[in-house]
Amino acid sequence: MFTPEHEMYRDSVARFLADKVLPEHAKWEDQGLVPRDLWRAAGAHGLLCPSIPEQYGGGGGDFLHSAIVVEEIARALASGVTGFTTHSENVAPYLLEFGTEAQKQTFLPKMASGEIVGSIAMTEPGAGSDLKAIRTSAVKVNGGYRINGQKTFITNGYHADRILVFTKTDPDAGARGISLFWVDATAKGFSRGRLLDKVGQKAQDTAELFFDNVFVPDDMLVGEPNKGFGYAMSGLIRERLLIAMRCATALEVALDWTIVYTKERRAFDKALIDNQFIRFKLAEIKTLACATRAFVDSCLEQYMADTLTVDGAAMAKFWAGEATRAIDDLMQFFGGYGYMREYPIARAYTDVRPNRIYGGSAEIMREVIARAL
Repeated sequence: MFTPEHEMYRDSVARFLADKVLPEHAKWEDQGLVPRDLWRAAGAHGLLCPSIPEQYGGGGGDFLHSAIVVEEIARALASGVTGFTTHSENVAPYLLEFGTEAQKQTFLPKMASGEIVGSIAMTEPGAGSDLKAIRTSAVKVNGGYRINGQKTFITNGYHADRILVFTKTDPDAGARGISLFWVDATAKGFSRGRLLDKVGQKAQDTAELFFDNVFVPDDMLVGEPNKGFGYAMSGLIRERLLIAMRCATALEVALDWTIVYTKERRAFDKALIDNQFIRFKLAEIKTLACATRAFVDSCLEQYMADTLTVDGAAMAKFWAGEATRAIDDLMQFFGGYGYMREYPIARAYTDVRPNRIYGGSAEIMREVIARAL
């Protein structure tokens, strides 16, 4: 599927990560976020909104360009900038597909340049994978809406200039009462909580958001009122496929690191890989990684042909996410060094783990798949 032009773009993305991200990544992990000016640098280099049409300031590429950014961030273990893909592949497509022409013309070019950082706020303290259970409300008033509520675990929550907020506009309608709003982070009544102290992905800015009677004008409603749940379901196909791709790549690189290490590291006068148990376990994981890649690439082909279904995307995310459990076995072969964060396998162990939770937990993926049987 990937053309020579795609591979040139891949090389460009990898160079940006190697030159601008990896040298400072450990420092940013201590700080809990990447610097704001990195977003503008990423925009100038073409990493933001690569598949948004050129008429809206994007890269004008296809979904494969988006896939490349996701894969290269995963390959580099640059978890501090996974928010780039939240911004480009979760937030921007909602504006492109459901926003007004004025919204697209005004905001997408600034998102592509990094002038505006976008975030998406679904999860709440009492509602995660069950979107219809959200309690954040938007009440109609003269000229707009008033939003009240709280969101948590929000990627880009600290840096975000604009947040795509899922709210209840008809509390009695369940899933049919959810609407989307494009909220200005400078609006009165909006505030951010602390940067959340996570087990991994420590350089990825993740925060709580609070809405205290925040006014949002009518022209910042995204799409039609009470249609947000349906919009989310269509967006989740893309999001879950991208998570699956991230997992497939992470497993592949973790396996590569481990093969190199077990060939170099010696115990009892022989290389670790000469131990039959270790060699056979690596063979199992190699097979698992190849099967995962084949399945995920098949789903990617379906997505490009517009035939990937909701349950198909759920299967991709579920399978690839569960496959990353093998990283625990790979870390084991590094011994005590595997538990040191200076070794990438240790960071992979913590940083890849949330992929089985966000975008819909593995348990919810089982339910989505089962409903389609």
